Amino acid sequence: MTQSTGAVGTSADNSLAESFNATLKRELLAGRSAFPDQATAYRAVFRWANRYNTRRRHSAIGNISPNAYEAARSATLAEAA
Repeated sequence: MTQSTGAVGTSADNSLAESFNATLKRELLAGRSAFPDQATAYRAVFRWANRYNTRRRHSAIGNISPNAYEAARSATLAEAA
């Protein structure tokens, strides 16, 4: 039995995670031999993910970063209250 594209359990179901992992590998891990220990690797990935989240743009929210969107939304909610 074959599953349709995008069905749960297919490779298309994991496209978001695969895209994130590909970007992580390209921007943080490419050309690096190894981390000295697990804690160093964890910190490097954590720092990368936090920087990545502050600068990536989303067309669904007007091509601004998630942090800029959250700040604008918080200001709007504070004004409305």
